Amino acid sequence: MSTPHLFQNLSTPIGNLTLVATQVGLRAVLWPDDDNRISLPTELTASPTDPVLTKTAFQLQQYFAMERTTFDIPLDLHGTDFQRAAWQALARIPYGNTWTYKQQAEHLGRPRAVRAIGAANGKNPVSIVLPCHRVIGTNGSLTGFAGGLEAKKYLLLLEGAITIDQD
Repeated sequence: MSTPHLFQNLSTPIGNLTLVATQVGLRAVLWPDDDNRISLPTELTASPTDPVLTKTAFQLQQYFAMERTTFDIPLDLHGTDFQRAAWQALARIPYGNTWTYKQQAEHLGRPRAVRAIGAANGKNPVSIVLPCHRVIGTNGSLTGFAGGLEAKKYLLLLEGAITIDQD
């Protein structure tokens, strides 16, 4: 029997997010129309009281209110060793800063794995919590984000990592 997956919906300034957790930790932060990016069971159980989901929702609300710059949530990450390493590296990008995909690859000791880093970030199951929105193109352009480029821009503006005239 598989581990039950619980969910809670959260309204945010960048749209409705669905938070998914197991007894291990936060499993996913899903965007609207985010059906195929992350492999999850088809049956999810709503849980307004699950401690991981409640803590995640609270910390995300604090983040959007500019009262929190890091997250302290247990995670239940499923992916290859490389993907999990890439996702964990995201947590080292300081609030209000950005890295390029190349910098992220260098932090993993894999400086030539830039495309693999981009692919791994695209599968990041817990965006915002592990801040893949802080990774940008070498030329400073905003590229790829599960929530869309407008959401990425909003998050980077919220953190002060970019200014309004920067794209």
